[in-house]
Amino acid sequence: MAEEQLTITAFEKACEIVKQVTLNTDLVYSDYYSEKTGAKVYLKPENMQRTGAYKVRGAYYKISTLTEEERQKGLITASAGNHAQGVAYAAKRYGVKAVIVMPTTTPLIKVNRTKAYGAEVVLHGDVYDEAAAYALELAKKEGYTFVHPFDDPAVATGQGTIAMEIYKELPLVDMILVPVGGGGLATGVSTLAKLLNPKIQVIGVEPEGAACLTASLKAGKPVTLPSVNTIADGTAVKTPGSRIFPYLQKNLDRVVTVPDAELVEAFLDMVENHKMVVENSGLLSVAALRHVDCAGRKVACVLSGGNMDVITMSSVVQQGLILRDRIFTISVQLPDRPGELSKVAGVVAKANGNVIRLEHNQFVSINRQAAVELRITLEAFGTEHKNQIIKALQDAGYDPQLRHTII
Repeated sequence: MAEEQLTITAFEKACEIVKQVTLNTDLVYSDYYSEKTGAKVYLKPENMQRTGAYKVRGAYYKISTLTEEERQKGLITASAGNHAQGVAYAAKRYGVKAVIVMPTTTPLIKVNRTKAYGAEVVLHGDVYDEAAAYALELAKKEGYTFVHPFDDPAVATGQGTIAMEIYKELPLVDMILVPVGGGGLATGVSTLAKLLNPKIQVIGVEPEGAACLTASLKAGKPVTLPSVNTIADGTAVKTPGSRIFPYLQKNLDRVVTVPDAELVEAFLDMVENHKMVVENSGLLSVAALRHVDCAGRKVACVLSGGNMDVITMSSVVQQGLILRDRIFTISVQLPDRPGELSKVAGVVAKANGNVIRLEHNQFVSINRQAAVELRITLEAFGTEHKNQIIKALQDAGYDPQLRHTII
């Protein structure tokens, strides 16, 4: 079967098959990123896809290639969430059983949505690799058919249909940026892109804390990272796929890595400028724009998914605001007498600062008359405004000290 996949014929067949279950995710031109980069940047919003991610493509196409006997045995897979929903949805369409092993750290929204498609969910292990090992055990024990989330040429072929859609809509595309976890999406997109036009540059993007493909390309073979640590849970993979690795070696022009802090900033950019919720893994492609020279080119960024739970979303927004100096905390010392708090508030108000929280600590000094501490958490428009507020306090005779901000 592997030999029949990842060919132009297989990709064309996959495109017709996945149309049965996918929504149109037309390219979105980004004025914001185009202005920042000097390129013409287009977003491929797979966060708006059915099941909230691109994974339904590979899952459905793979299941379509199985025999009826293989499907009736029941399907099993391991996933941090998006492939899980893809397999669960595809299995429901085919009317067959699906068992999904997910890491215990998987966001609740992904667990619940997977169950909602009728799949049986088993939570096991802290990361994908541990969940996958257990899924393979269950497959052997119960006779289920294992559907790998990325290390399968048929799955990669299904994911590659994204490249066909980008090419049809933007035939003169110069560069495609694609997130990398295990490498299935990058394999499909890069292989088909090169078949359509060898001049298209395809760049894989990994989180710094889970850069397994970067390490593997350097070693010339798939290697396993000792651990992974990233907020991009959908790409928190220790080992890239061994079956698809040769395609990644051949067809990816390069791989760049992105620190978690830049994903946090990218989340704010996407919400504020495009009104879209994109999960951390899906933001890798746009976060990488600052690391890639793409001025004057037509660039497509694959937003691979949008399945983010509200608690994570809240945390990312808060951290993003702090990183951009939109929220910050300072402390000032002042005498413990009536009217002092009002004076400080007046200075802040005049500088257009918005007070979020006040903490008044009378026990910072033995001599309360000499000094009490006022800790203020403020909202500002950004770094320049923050500095203006601090200077206004200094000009008023205070000595504001920056403190760690906890919202």
